[in-house]
Amino acid sequence: MVTGSLKNKVDSLWLMFFSGGLTNPLDVIEQITYLMFIRDLDRIDATRQKESVMLKLHYKSIFPEDLQYLKWSNFRNMPPAEMYDTVMNKVFPFIKSLHADKESTYSKYMSDAIFKIPTPQLLDKIVAAVDYLDPEEKDTKGDLYEYLLSKIATSGTNGQFRTPRHIIRMMVEMLAPVPGDTICDPACGTAGFLVSAGEYLRDKHTQDIFYNKANREHYNNEMFSGYDMDRTMLRIGAMNMMTHGVENPNIEYKDSLSDQNTDTNKYSIILANPPFKGSLDYDIVSANLLKVTKTKKTELLFLALFLRMLRIGGRCASIVPDGVLFGSSNAHKAIRKEIIESNKLQAVISMPSGVFKPYAGVSTAILIFTKTGYGGTDKVWFYDMKSDGFSLDDKRTELGTSDVPDIIARFHYLKEEDNRKRTDQSFFVPKQEIVDNGYDLSINKYKKVEYIAEEFPKPSEIIKELHELEMQITAGLAELEKMLDE
Repeated sequence: MVTGSLKNKVDSLWLMFFSGGLTNPLDVIEQITYLMFIRDLDRIDATRQKESVMLKLHYKSIFPEDLQYLKWSNFRNMPPAEMYDTVMNKVFPFIKSLHADKESTYSKYMSDAIFKIPTPQLLDKIVAAVDYLDPEEKDTKGDLYEYLLSKIATSGTNGQFRTPRHIIRMMVEMLAPVPGDTICDPACGTAGFLVSAGEYLRDKHTQDIFYNKANREHYNNEMFSGYDMDRTMLRIGAMNMMTHGVENPNIEYKDSLSDQNTDTNKYSIILANPPFKGSLDYDIVSANLLKVTKTKKTELLFLALFLRMLRIGGRCASIVPDGVLFGSSNAHKAIRKEIIESNKLQAVISMPSGVFKPYAGVSTAILIFTKTGYGGTDKVWFYDMKSDGFSLDDKRTELGTSDVPDIIARFHYLKEEDNRKRTDQSFFVPKQEIVDNGYDLSINKYKKVEYIAEEFPKPSEIIKELHELEMQITAGLAELEKMLDE
């Protein structure tokens, strides 16, 4: 979460760039990202060296013996002129050539990276400021992107605001990926879902992945895929993944909804928060998606895309705007019917409208379903999230309670949900009831409100009490007048 402390640090850093002549927000984001990446390379290298000793594994340092001066911890203490020459002419070419494989994701998006900081004095200030951003602060980089993107006027309309980390982590934990999975986000942005999935696997399956050569190769090269149409986002995403320990993720420039994307029956897990407000021309959209739901709305087309991209048995967790759940158009009903009748819809988690504030106030939900190709939906689990752990205003202040742990726990023990009532926070709804309601998936259609009866005095008793009160007031006024006369 973007804290007040982090905002102040980022605002100061942003002001340094603007006063130094760099006023394009995307240029600022890129330059900050490069420097954070360079700083993190040093930190990651040191961490991996320690881990290799603990795990008794061979590890070759990113920095050869004769290039130790390229480490952040070494050049940051140089005089400004020497630091500037080192970063521009030595460090930058070094990070652009880190991957020997010129076809790798990293090489593709770093090949045209340009160092744009104009003066040694400005670089000296910026390096000190980036160093001041606490490297131990969890997901500082992701929080930084979230706040920086809020400064770009187009971020809201293009859907480039970042999904909150705790919501991403919740979705990942609900799907619980395993080492053999292939995971995709067809609207990946800065790769937040892929990074979180990678972290989950490192936490839960360390032995299975890193002590098994085949699994390690799969993790580093084939497990993670992401598509986007913004090269800046792709570059940030590639560096984000590499910094988090995935060497060569498949992150590509691709219009996921067009014929350019041919992925079919390919992935075992899709995690996504696709663009909500987009509207495309029919001639741009892949024809096989229009067969499922004839629409120009991106939020519906992406659901059709997920079904196509998943292999049989593959699972999806996707954030959708509330309109997807109850929209009455033929396209809305068609995609809901396809998921429910031809596949297996497992869960609908309704989220409060403040989850994406201050960047968007739209009400959203999470759909979780499995591709079967033959149906399988017998009942659907609904959860009414009241709190995600933060206040629902623009400040998003951290609270002491959250429904997130409860959602994860209940989802993994759904057999215990059978006896819950419609007045509870979560409950099952039979498929037939959903069908009878036109495939409506809005929780308010099924949730019951429990009214507690309150007893009030009879009208005659109220009148009697008012009459007695009137007599007391009259007597009091008479006593007051008597005192004033005396």
